[in-house]
Amino acid sequence: MTPGDTSGAPGVVVVTGVGRWLGAHVAARLAADERIERVIGVDPAPPNPELTDLLSDVERIRLDLDSLGGLLHDLDVDTVVHLALVTAPDPQQGGRAGMKEQNVIGTMQLLAAAQRAPRLRKLVVRSSTAAYGVSFRDPAVFTEETEPREVPRGGFGRDILDIEGYVRGFRRRRPDVTATVLRFAPFIGYAADTTLTRYFSQPVVPTVFGRDPRLQFVHFDDALEVLHRSVAEDHPGTYNVAGPGVLSLSQAIRRAGRVAVPVLEPGLAGVAAIARSLGFGRYGLDQVDLFVHGRVVDTSRLEREYGFTPRSTAAAFDDFIRAHHGGVVVTRDQLATAEQLVLESIRQVRSTVRERS
Repeated sequence: MTPGDTSGAPGVVVVTGVGRWLGAHVAARLAADERIERVIGVDPAPPNPELTDLLSDVERIRLDLDSLGGLLHDLDVDTVVHLALVTAPDPQQGGRAGMKEQNVIGTMQLLAAAQRAPRLRKLVVRSSTAAYGVSFRDPAVFTEETEPREVPRGGFGRDILDIEGYVRGFRRRRPDVTATVLRFAPFIGYAADTTLTRYFSQPVVPTVFGRDPRLQFVHFDDALEVLHRSVAEDHPGTYNVAGPGVLSLSQAIRRAGRVAVPVLEPGLAGVAAIARSLGFGRYGLDQVDLFVHGRVVDTSRLEREYGFTPRSTAAAFDDFIRAHHGGVVVTRDQLATAEQLVLESIRQVRSTVRERS
């Protein structure tokens, strides 16, 4: 079967992580495709209440990934879409240890079950451009063949490297299965609610003094389209998925109508802690390094093999801004903390300049 051929659209599809936003939307979209006979959503936890109606046509099974083997065998599953990844540690879910358990151990268990599934012929795995890491020695643009110059400092980036390593092993053991790995740039758009969108929704946005990294995003709807095509068509291989073009961090902050607060790089972790206290998300080393170095990927393989070009990074970001304009409510106490952050950052920068002069 040639890439892009839809003659062998799957019969029974299992989607992991349907309790979360991405998994629920992917499962619902696949269930609406008349070419697909059956869509089964797997998650150990019930979906968020706002996702319940969306999953009305999806068969939902509360199941851990270590129990997936029997399901794949008994239901003659021929396609698995693995989306059950955690991008940032959650203290309520075991912190970093719980995150690694979900991402790395969970993927190992899923691939072990998939290897034993006799009817399986397609595997689609969510990955991330975090696989490339970030450092001052990186190339201007990453292709799918680029190896990371340094192991990522952040937990999510390291998890992604482990996950892709296990997928390569699976490909060797099951060459009969079409395995697709999608390295997504950070999601953005009207529907996205991520660490990154919460970062740009702050009234003041911490940046690294002297740095203006180049960033890429992918619109949430375009990510859904690529995932849908990966299931309905055959696209073996690894693909970067991002909107063409770039935005510098300063451009993105101006477009969002926010105020940038430059801080020294060693102090950015402290800024992240303040942001967490304000309730604006969980920032880890993955995000800090991205805001220092940036990351840009080549998407020509995706455009060529899928016959699809996502909307540009700038257009995706503007869609997010239109949907979230004026949507952040900051209390008086939060604003006072933010103002104190600005003052401390200014004093820190001035002190450093005086020391270096």
